[in-house]
Amino acid sequence: MALWLARASSQLARRAAAATRGRFPHPPRHGGDTRPWFLGSAVPPPVMGSPAAAAAVGGYRGFCSVRHFTGKSSSAAAASDEELEDGFTDNNQVLDFPGGKVAFEARINFLPESQGERIKCYRVLDDDGQTISGSRFQEVSKEMARKMYSDMVTLQIMDTIFYEAQRQGRISFYLTSHGEEAINVASAAALSIDDLVLPQYREPGVLLWRGFTLQEFANQCFGNNMDYGKGRQMPIHYGSNRLNYFTVSSPIATQLPHAVGAAYSLKMDNKDACAITYFGDGGTSEGDFHAALNFAAVMEAPVIFFCRNNGWAISTPTSEQFRSDGIVVRGQAYGIRSIRIDGNDALAVYSAVHAAREMAISEGRPILVEALTYRVGHHSTSDDSTKYRPVDEIEHWRTARDPISRYRKWVQGNDWWSDAEESELRSRVRQELLRAIQVAERAHKPPVAELFTDVYDQIPSNLCEQEQLLRDTIMKHPADYPTDVPI
Repeated sequence: MALWLARASSQLARRAAAATRGRFPHPPRHGGDTRPWFLGSAVPPPVMGSPAAAAAVGGYRGFCSVRHFTGKSSSAAAASDEELEDGFTDNNQVLDFPGGKVAFEARINFLPESQGERIKCYRVLDDDGQTISGSRFQEVSKEMARKMYSDMVTLQIMDTIFYEAQRQGRISFYLTSHGEEAINVASAAALSIDDLVLPQYREPGVLLWRGFTLQEFANQCFGNNMDYGKGRQMPIHYGSNRLNYFTVSSPIATQLPHAVGAAYSLKMDNKDACAITYFGDGGTSEGDFHAALNFAAVMEAPVIFFCRNNGWAISTPTSEQFRSDGIVVRGQAYGIRSIRIDGNDALAVYSAVHAAREMAISEGRPILVEALTYRVGHHSTSDDSTKYRPVDEIEHWRTARDPISRYRKWVQGNDWWSDAEESELRSRVRQELLRAIQVAERAHKPPVAELFTDVYDQIPSNLCEQEQLLRDTIMKHPADYPTDVPI
C-alpha cells in the first residue's frame, strides 16, 4: 500500500507539473480552468492531506478508481505512466468492479442494438425427417422413440376431441397444443420424474408422458368430483402432486419466479433434480420473466427456462413485442447460458433439454431454451386466429412444418413404426378418450362446500359468511345455477 501511494503521489505530481508547463494542448476558449476533465480518468483518488492531494489541484479530475494488474515491474510501471502522460491511455489498467475487471478504452463505443447475424437455431432433422449431415444429438432407444411418437399422436387426438367437445357446449373452455407436440413430449422425455415441472397452459403433453391418464384429463376438463382441483379451476388447468406437475395458473409468467425458488430448494437439499418452467414468447414481456432470470442467475439455481416462441401472444406478433433477436439473447444479458432450437424437431428438443438438465444439475446453473415453433391452432376456444394472421400461413405450418409428420418419417425410416401401427394407435386412442368423456360427464360435481376448503386449517368467519350468502342466493334463484352441483 505504501508503495502504491508513493507511486500515485509521484504520478500526480508529474501530471500537475506537466499541466502547468502547457504539455496538454487544451487552452481555455474563454478563460477559466485549463485542466482537462476525463470521464473515468485513470488516476487513483489521492489520500486527503497527502502531497498527492495537493498536487491533484493542478492535475486531472476523475472519479473511477482503478489499479494496475499485479506482477508489473517498477520499470514497466514507469513506462506505463509516461504513456499515460503522452497518450491518455493505459491498456494495462482496469476497473475493479463487482462481477469482474472492466478494461478501459479511450473511444466512445456504444454497444450495437443488435448483432449483425441472428443467433443460429439448433436442428437435427430436416423437413423430410432425415438427420442433417454432421448433426450431433442425444441417441434415443427404439422403445423411447416409439413412446415419444405415440404420445405426440395421442396429444393431437386429445386436443382435437376436447376442442370439439367445447364447441358442442359440453365443457366451457379449451386450448390446443397443435403444432407444438414435439415441445411437449420430447422435452418431457429428457427429464426425470423427480424434476419439478411448473407449466404454463400449453404443456399437457408433459403430463401425458409422465403417466397422467386420459380419464384424468377428462375429469379435470369436466370439473367432476374426481378432478384433483375439485372443479375450482378452468378446464386445462391441470395439476398432479404424484407426477411433480404444479397446477397451471392463468396469470402469465407467475410460475417463473416460483420455479426458481423450487429449483433453489432442490439445490439446498442436494437433490439430483432440477426444475423446469414453460412459458410463451408473450410471457417474456411480463416483469416476472426478468425477475426470475435475474434471481436464478444470481442464486445459481438449477432451473430450465423453456420458452415456446410460437410467434404470437394471442393476437400480438413478436414483432410488436420486442426488437431483440427473440428470447435467447435475453438469457445472455442476465448471465444465463442459452440456446435456440427448432421446436418442431423432436430430436433437437430432446437433445437440448437433455443437455440442459445435465448442466443445470451438475454445474448448479440456470439454462434458457428458446424453441422456435408455431401455434397452428387458435389461441383458445375464445379466439379466431384467422382474424389477425393469414390462413395460408397457418396451413403452411400445419402441413409443411408439422412436427409429428417429420418425426414419424424418422421413426419409420429406422423401421420402428408402420402404417398398421399408426392406424391402430389412432383408433384406440380415440375410442379410449370418448369413453373417458362419457365417464367424466356422468360423474357427480363437487359440492358447493368444496369452494371454501383446502386453504385454511380452520375456515375463517368471513368465508363462512360468504358460503352462507351463496347458499341463500342459490335458493332464491335456483334457475340461474346448475342443478347437478350438490348444495
